[in-house]
Amino acid sequence: MFSQFDFDVIARSWLYLFQTGMVFTLELTVLSMLGGVALGTLLALGRLSSFKPVALLAATYVNLIRAVPLVLVIFWFYFLVPYVAAWLIGAAEPVKVGTFLSALITFILFQAAYYCEIMRGGIQAISRGQLYAAQALGMAYWQTMWLIVLPQAFRNMLPVLLTQTIVLFQDVSLVYVLSVPDFVGAASKIAQRDGRLVEMYVFVALVYLLLCCGLSWLARRLQARLAIIR
Repeated sequence: MFSQFDFDVIARSWLYLFQTGMVFTLELTVLSMLGGVALGTLLALGRLSSFKPVALLAATYVNLIRAVPLVLVIFWFYFLVPYVAAWLIGAAEPVKVGTFLSALITFILFQAAYYCEIMRGGIQAISRGQLYAAQALGMAYWQTMWLIVLPQAFRNMLPVLLTQTIVLFQDVSLVYVLSVPDFVGAASKIAQRDGRLVEMYVFVALVYLLLCCGLSWLARRLQARLAIIR
């Protein structure tokens, strides 16, 4: 099988794959993670709110997003965001949002639903006694959350957040359906051009395997180091 395997096509193209494709993938992953965690935290606070309409709205959003395939959401936002942006600013023509920005909005809104559940679990794991102590000190709700609850929740949930980010890193490859030059998309272009599909896709699979295994090991190390003895 490997007697006809062309290693030279990998040697010729690996620099382009990493400088163009992997850079795009990592940028989209990091920005989506930051935006998703921020929005997910707000959604988690909304789900835990004692104000029922806010809790219901947040729960509806999370359950709806989690019930829809990601690739469908990518298509939705790719075609809808230009029209929504035009409606918001009152433009007569669809706004040219750009593929990267459209994909970024998609992943932030989609991943926020998953980060929300992680953060909600982290917040609920904090002892109620700490909340009562903060109230006894006269601290407002947002002070309690910002200074006491969220720092501990982030610490407890950091390994799980990293695990979800690994999933996000893998999911970013789905922007390939929009002909975006991410790592998979760049490899596909070379594979189609040179007629070397097996070599390119085996190389891509190995890169993802090594990166995800490395990140998984890091997540386990973090979990061991950050574990709080109770």
